Amino acid sequence: MCLGRPAGGYARVVSAQPPPRVKPAVAADAEARGRAEAVRAAERRWWRRTAQVLWRPRSVFTALAEDDEDDVVARQEPILAIVLLAGIGGILLTPAWGTLFDDPTVDWLVVAVVTFVGGLFYGAFGYVLLGLVIWLGARGVGVAGPARQARHVLAFSAVPLALSTVVTVPVALIAYGGDFFRSGGGDEGTGRGVVVAIGLVFVAWALALLVLGLRATYRLPWRGVIGAAGLSAVLVAAFAVLPWAL
Repeated sequence: MCLGRPAGGYARVVSAQPPPRVKPAVAADAEARGRAEAVRAAERRWWRRTAQVLWRPRSVFTALAEDDEDDVVARQEPILAIVLLAGIGGILLTPAWGTLFDDPTVDWLVVAVVTFVGGLFYGAFGYVLLGLVIWLGARGVGVAGPARQARHVLAFSAVPLALSTVVTVPVALIAYGGDFFRSGGGDEGTGRGVVVAIGLVFVAWALALLVLGLRATYRLPWRGVIGAAGLSAVLVAAFAVLPWAL
């Protein structure tokens, strides 16, 4: 019995010892790894939502109301891809791209490079400028959200325009070839009109998503959505007319 008491007493002393301290550097590393994993999981969710906006748009735009910093960071890569592809899809519909082969020094490599670079700048410019316009329109009806949120609504609304490249590029290249990039080319000039008409269907789809996005993200009533969209349209018209008035 005497031999057991010291052992029990020792056990009680050991159990009363405070837990070992974790070094600050180790704790910081563990926290950073945990946050990085959370961001990667959020990125995977947003890549899925990029596709889901085509058939479940309301849930995607509702998720954009989340302002957690990790969630916002997780959207950046999908938004970059959308902006680039939407820029390419939009720039293919502009009249300037129907005259590239009018210059005999331009070949297919030049067309590909110019389309990629031009689409990047076209998409980035539209993302910033139209995002600002939508934010100002939303502010005009009393929405207090940040400008970043308005840009994200615009980006995910542009997914159909990004998707349009999967349709318009093959039609332009397979059906009309180089004539698509030449004045009056493609069945006496109708080729470009067909591709533009297809592209405009995707533009209309994107505009419908933008209206839904304003309603779902900002929880606006329909009159608020109409007001925000109307103010945005007025601002776009003002920006378009301004260079001519100066």
